[in-house]
Amino acid sequence: MAQDEGRTLLRLLEIIEVVSSGERPYTPTELNERLAYPKATIHRLCAVLEREGWLQRELDGKRLSPGRRLYRTATGVLASEQARTQRHAVLMRLARLVGETCNVSIPDGSQMRYIDRVETHWPLRMQLPVGSRVPLYCTAAGKTYLASLPKNRRHSVVSSLELMPRVPKTLTTPAALEGELDRIAHQGYGLDDEEFVEGMVCVAVPIHNEEGQMFATLSFHAPTSRMTLAEATRFVPDMQKAAQELAQLPMDL
Repeated sequence: MAQDEGRTLLRLLEIIEVVSSGERPYTPTELNERLAYPKATIHRLCAVLEREGWLQRELDGKRLSPGRRLYRTATGVLASEQARTQRHAVLMRLARLVGETCNVSIPDGSQMRYIDRVETHWPLRMQLPVGSRVPLYCTAAGKTYLASLPKNRRHSVVSSLELMPRVPKTLTTPAALEGELDRIAHQGYGLDDEEFVEGMVCVAVPIHNEEGQMFATLSFHAPTSRMTLAEATRFVPDMQKAAQELAQLPMDL
């Protein structure tokens, strides 16, 4: 049964693919010349797609063209791609200014997940590609997220985390971490003073939605051989300005 459902779903998608890439509307018979399904199957699947709004009949009543749902989906994909391009442009400007790798990340359970990244040109850099996940408790991005939570919620989350010592400077007690989160909440940005990777510092600022809630972070990290933490914090105003730009763009969650 599951195999039959999978085959049906694939066939529906293949019909949508042919119609959306065609130079003109097709009749079910013409579609079947491309796809070679059983005759009854092509008519049944086209009827389903038409009923659900993915395809629509032309005025002649025979040919099928993209329907309202297919147009809406295509528009959404294009808008998402445009947003990604704009977001990446903001990151690139910041990365050129800072001279280090810049990231956008979102909360993902007990971790932060990178959804965009612009690498530094330096050969010495930390390899964390888009899609990578890092801990909440020992990264600037993660601590910035934790600091944004209401205190009772923050306390509950911190209590549930396993504060493993990643490096000598990792904060490994709830009291020490919550004290750090209070400072971050007060100053408006998060720091990682070699707490995740020895010899690496990081600064993060929140990205807020229209209601003022943090939904993502903007950060950059640098090896201590190139930049001290104090030097890194000088870019906070530039990061906050970039975060305001990013807040206007849709995020790929």
